[in-house]
Amino acid sequence: MKRHVKIWVSGRVQGVFFRQSTKNKARELGVFGKVKNLEDGRVEIIVQAEDTQLQPFLDWCRKGPITARVDHIDIIELGEITESYISFQID
Repeated sequence: MKRHVKIWVSGRVQGVFFRQSTKNKARELGVFGKVKNLEDGRVEIIVQAEDTQLQPFLDWCRKGPITARVDHIDIIELGEITESYISFQID
């Protein structure tokens, strides 16, 4: 089943190539969506993926790239997909 989730990542996640690394991991796993920096220092990720792809992606988000320090992630289900992503982009 395809899921649509929003993820907020807190910690030292800006200025450490977190967004580019997220895009690379998403492409590797076949996950679609987008990632952006927030003004409060967090990173926001919106993804659409099958369960089998989403779980490894979430596991990666809990650690991030070696240059980052992830303190916490929050995940919410966005429910029905009204707009499908066809790639993964950095906003």
